[in-house]
Amino acid sequence: MMEPGAPVCNTCGEAIGVNPNGELFVACHECNFPMCKSCVEYETKEGRKACLRCSSPYDEHLLDGTEAKQPGNQSTMASQLTDPQPKDVGIHARHVSTVSTIDSEMNDESGNPIWKNRVESWKEKKKDKKKKKDDKKKTEHPPAEIPLEQHMEENHQSGDATQPLSEIIPMSRNKLTPYRAVIIMRLIILGLFFHYRITNPVDSAFGLWLTSVICEIWFAFSWVLDQFPKWSPINRITYLDNLSARFERPGEPCELAAVDFFVSTVDPLKEPPLITANTVLSILALDYPVEKISCYVSDDGAAMLSFESLAETAEFARKWVPFCKKYSIEPRAPEFYFSQKIDYLKDKVQPSFVKERRAMKRDYEEYKIRVNAMVARAQKTPEEGWTMQDGTPWPGNNTRDHPGMIQVFLGNTGARDTDGNELPRLVYVSREKRPGYQHHKKAGAENALVRVSAVLTNAPYILNLDCDHYVNNSKAVREAMCFLMDPQVGRDVCYVQFPQRFDGIDKSDRYANRNIVFFDVNMKGLDGIQGPVYVGTGCVFNRQALYGYGPPSMPSLRKSSSSSCSWCGCCSCCCPSKKKPEQDSTEVYRDAKREELNAAIFNLTEIDNYDEYERSMLISQTSFEKTFGLSSVFIESTLMEHGGVPESVNPSTLIKEAIHVISCSYEEKTEWGKEIGWIYGSVTEDILTGFRMHCRGWRSIYCMPLRPAFKGSAPINLSDRLHQVLRWALGSVEIFLSRHCPLWYGFGGGRLKWLQRLAYTNTIVYPFTSLPLIAYCLIPAICLLTGKFIIPTLSNLASMLFLGLFFSIILTAVLELRWSGVSLEDLWRNEQFWVIGGVSAHLFAVFQGFLKMLAGIDTNFTVTAKAAEDGEFGDLYIVKWTTVLIPPTTLLIVNIVGVVAGFSDALNKGYEAWGPLFGKVFFALWVILHLYPFLKGLMGRQNRTPTIVVLWSVLLASVFSLVWVKINPFVNKVDSNDLAGTCISIDC
Repeated sequence: MMEPGAPVCNTCGEAIGVNPNGELFVACHECNFPMCKSCVEYETKEGRKACLRCSSPYDEHLLDGTEAKQPGNQSTMASQLTDPQPKDVGIHARHVSTVSTIDSEMNDESGNPIWKNRVESWKEKKKDKKKKKDDKKKTEHPPAEIPLEQHMEENHQSGDATQPLSEIIPMSRNKLTPYRAVIIMRLIILGLFFHYRITNPVDSAFGLWLTSVICEIWFAFSWVLDQFPKWSPINRITYLDNLSARFERPGEPCELAAVDFFVSTVDPLKEPPLITANTVLSILALDYPVEKISCYVSDDGAAMLSFESLAETAEFARKWVPFCKKYSIEPRAPEFYFSQKIDYLKDKVQPSFVKERRAMKRDYEEYKIRVNAMVARAQKTPEEGWTMQDGTPWPGNNTRDHPGMIQVFLGNTGARDTDGNELPRLVYVSREKRPGYQHHKKAGAENALVRVSAVLTNAPYILNLDCDHYVNNSKAVREAMCFLMDPQVGRDVCYVQFPQRFDGIDKSDRYANRNIVFFDVNMKGLDGIQGPVYVGTGCVFNRQALYGYGPPSMPSLRKSSSSSCSWCGCCSCCCPSKKKPEQDSTEVYRDAKREELNAAIFNLTEIDNYDEYERSMLISQTSFEKTFGLSSVFIESTLMEHGGVPESVNPSTLIKEAIHVISCSYEEKTEWGKEIGWIYGSVTEDILTGFRMHCRGWRSIYCMPLRPAFKGSAPINLSDRLHQVLRWALGSVEIFLSRHCPLWYGFGGGRLKWLQRLAYTNTIVYPFTSLPLIAYCLIPAICLLTGKFIIPTLSNLASMLFLGLFFSIILTAVLELRWSGVSLEDLWRNEQFWVIGGVSAHLFAVFQGFLKMLAGIDTNFTVTAKAAEDGEFGDLYIVKWTTVLIPPTTLLIVNIVGVVAGFSDALNKGYEAWGPLFGKVFFALWVILHLYPFLKGLMGRQNRTPTIVVLWSVLLASVFSLVWVKINPFVNKVDSNDLAGTCISIDC
């Protein structure tokens, strides 16, 4: 029995005990934090040799000597629950004694927790059961002598299994060293350039000069944020054969990890069901074991059209999946496979292929007709609402008030394919919606899928796709597993991000829809630091990372002793060590809570044969309900690191439990959207979610297989593209104004690398570049109209600085092209759209973000759609009027007028005015050239510019030119009397 009044350990709840001298054991002499010797030994073995409270290092001789005696010979929880193996010491529980939900029921009169005895009895039951199974196996299958040939074969296989699954290919020094040298050189030139600009003001145009200098300083700051995260770009290669040799040995069960796929859709009229169906079919036909794949389709609009089209898709998959696997076709989305303009007989040797392909194409056309008929019927909703085939009303008739719905279409108990083989599981999910609840849009839908999949299949990895992104490479999941299942690489990997690739974009890509520079330059650079950012789709997650757990090799918390700085951790001269920022203390508290969850994994994974009451009582003791919600089945699944449904769960109750976890009130008073799952608070929840994982110490991987893993549909006309960019920029502004801003969040743990923080800072401040960019685009026109100039007469030094800056910019771009493989045209299109988006969508995002976050006013900039023209890329030439088009249109007109005015002014003044004119016109033409794709977008179809646009352009240019020549307010007026006097004096 525990002595009354004896001090207890703040970690495990046991008595502190005494040291060999008979004195009370003290772990930390700085703060006297109560901690027993067993907990100190565990912390030391885990590499954490500092106090949990004050971070002071433990005494080196603290653990010397014999074991301390516990009062009354009371054993610790670790000795009751674990084997004496050193590797199992991590099972030692934390903070169990601090939970007081049912203390009165679970403590006896002496204060010793009864539930420990129950845990011990459960452990004994499990051991007895395991022993019986082993004895039975030995009786039924006695060990046989293994032939020598099999020994040799096993040795050969084990040799293959030790081969690496992936490899980092560093950039060649011939490419990287000059690149870094130019970056440093450009930084030095920038410093000299600003010294010259600031020390040489233009008094005649001081306002213009000051504005231009402020803009240039901001551009330099933006360049630093964008450039330095690309300091160490890398490439990676994978070895799929080695993956198969290690986890798919002949004659043995497949050991590849299971994957749950998430596909999200909202409105089937805006996101055609055929597009979503192609994405689902490409998932079901993956080159991956069928029992390891589960596809969850989230219908956040609760549309019966989505439900019925998915039922038709499940039926068509019975034919499509075996056809794909039999002939190894790529891609495995039927719409895109049959539309390929290539020789489909290439590499095909089976004589029956042509016949079966023709039959499959006919079946697909019939399937399309059935789906299109559903879409046609869904255009007009009946007054009484939709009715299902059995005559009952569709539960989702009211999209804002309906119950949760789950339907399993395919799986191990469902229909098989035409060859009699099992199909992957396909599940329809529509979460509950009720008035008065915040549903958090896509992030909330993804979190609902996390919980449903954990209850039904609980794969250790999750791959999420937008409904318009199909699987283009059937081995994409294997590519990701080369990183996630690698015991050396995958331990600390939270997700593997694939680049986004798109179909249906014209060759010139005038609106930079492909985002090649971002995916092939910036993301490679981030992969060399802490990993790429999460971009919303085409990403394979480690489920444990989504649950808020830290990586296994999480770095220790920053020391705050007298010898180190609480801010930088380097020295006591920077700032007082006792004054710790509030952010740091908050991070330490959250880290301690995560460690508590990490250490409590033993509670349910090590215990078997317990009833529902006992399990719920144990969960309540470990405070999991406050984190994950009131579902014991879901909580038990979160503690299974390698996935799988717990054996103790009754399969007949899983659907009922899955409905429970998608109820709209489930997330109340939990950590969903705050600490775990997709993080709420921004329309770009992807950036926020990845940022939180990196702050916990995880790293991510960028995977670029030769054949693109996924392909999607991009908005290709100007208005849609600008609104897409507006949404991204608005999300960045929301993050900037939130507590998750990278400028001040996540410093406590010190786990986010500085270059990674620069990259995240760049993702949230780039919309604010719109303000100096608009000012800088107006300056050339103002200079032309006023006759002023922001640059004084150039000296030799100034000319060298301008030329050096100009050539360093070009050289940096050329060297980036060299190591990234991006084309010059892609780089130029990216530069053009940076200006177009900056002066339009980014500007509106800044104002909309401040109105929304500070004043609570939500504004929408609607798009008015017009009919598309016939022919390929017809949507590219649609002109959709939206308010976002106003600022760039204004800039174009002003600069064109400025150029006309400048030339007319030079004609009036004579040849001496032509020299300064070229400098002014150069900047104006720079603006017009960057806005040229925007101008083409306004004009409609290429080579078929509307006549009215041509007439108005000519008319406006002529009027402005004539008016400027006739009335020029900036030309000095000459008085007629002075002119007459002058003529007399010279006898004219």
